[in-house]
Amino acid sequence: MTIQTLKSQNLILFEVISGSRSFGLNTPTSDTDIKGVYYLPKEKFFGLDYIPQVANETNDEVYYEIGRFVELLIKNNPNILEILASPEDCILYKHPLMEKLRIEDFLSKLCKDSFAGYAVTQIKKARGLNKKIVNPLPKEKKSLLDFCYVLKDYKTVSVLEFLVENNLEQEKIGLVDMPNSKGMFAMFYDAEKTLGYKGIIQKETSNEVSLSSIPKNERLIGYLSCNQDGYSKYCKEYTEYWSWIEKRNEERYNTNQQHGKNYDSKNMMHTIRLLQTAEQILSTGKLNIRVSNREELLDIKAGNKEYDDLLEMADSLIDSIENHYLTSSLPEKPNEEKAIQTLIKIREELYQ
Repeated sequence: MTIQTLKSQNLILFEVISGSRSFGLNTPTSDTDIKGVYYLPKEKFFGLDYIPQVANETNDEVYYEIGRFVELLIKNNPNILEILASPEDCILYKHPLMEKLRIEDFLSKLCKDSFAGYAVTQIKKARGLNKKIVNPLPKEKKSLLDFCYVLKDYKTVSVLEFLVENNLEQEKIGLVDMPNSKGMFAMFYDAEKTLGYKGIIQKETSNEVSLSSIPKNERLIGYLSCNQDGYSKYCKEYTEYWSWIEKRNEERYNTNQQHGKNYDSKNMMHTIRLLQTAEQILSTGKLNIRVSNREELLDIKAGNKEYDDLLEMADSLIDSIENHYLTSSLPEKPNEEKAIQTLIKIREELYQ
C-alpha cells in the first residue's frame, strides 16, 4: 500500500504539515514534511493484512493507521502528540471523525519520560557526532594484528614492529594458548614452512588469532598478547563511522563543520525544544507546538552556542521538568479505556 493508494481510495483521515514549519522554525532551505492518519479498508483491517504505517521513500511523508495512531497517543509519543496538536494553518485535511480525538484527553505525566527521554537520545546523537568529527577513522581498516603485542623485557611492542625487527613473517608463526591467561599465546616459528603452522591470522579480515599444533622441542620465540575485545570495539566504531559518512546529510554536516563546535547543532536544537515542550505540558497542562522562542532555537541550530552551555541548559530544563512533574495536575497516564472506546466508535462509523 502506498500514500497514493490511500489518497485514491479516500482513506485519509488527517493530513498536516509537520516538522520545522509547524514549529515555526522553518527557514528558506527547510523541507516540507507531511504526516497523516488513515484507516484501512474493511477487508484489510478484519483480515490478515494490517498495515500500521505507510511512508514515502525519503520518509518525509509518514501516515499512521488510526489504531496505531491512538496506540501511540496513549503512550504520549512526542511525534504523534505534535501531529494531533498541529496549528490550524498546518492542517491540510481533517475528517470530521478526527474531532473525537482531543489532545486534552491524551496529555499526561507520561510526557516527562517520552519527551525528555527522546531528548536524551538527541543529546547522545550530538555527542556521537562530536566523537566522529573529533576522531575521524582512516578508510584503510586495521586488522587484528594491529591489536597484538609481544612481551619484550618488561614492556610490550607491537607484533608488527616485532616481525620487522626480527625479519619474520606472520604466516610462519604458530600459536598455542597459554593456560589460565586470556588473550596470551606462546609463539613458535617455522622458517621453512614445513610444520603446517597457521600464522597469527589466516587472512586480513580474521577476527581471532589462529592456533597451531606445535611439535615437541620446538623453540619458543616469545609471548603474544591479543586484545580481541579492543579489536571488536574498533570494528564496531569503524562500521558506524563509515556508515555515517555514507549516509550523512552533507549540507547539515558542512553547517556543523562551519560553526566549528563539533556537535550536531540541529539535533541539539530539537533537544532543547523537546525539553521546553515537556516543561510546557507539565506546567500548563496544554500543548502548543508553535514555539515562542524561534530566534533562540535557530541560534542553537546555527551553532552559536557552546556545547557545554547547551548541556547545562538541558540539565536545567530537566530539573524544571522534574519539579513541575511533582505539582502537575495532569493524570499519570491517559484514560486508555476511554481512548479505546473512542477508537471503536470511529471505526464503527467508518465501516458502517
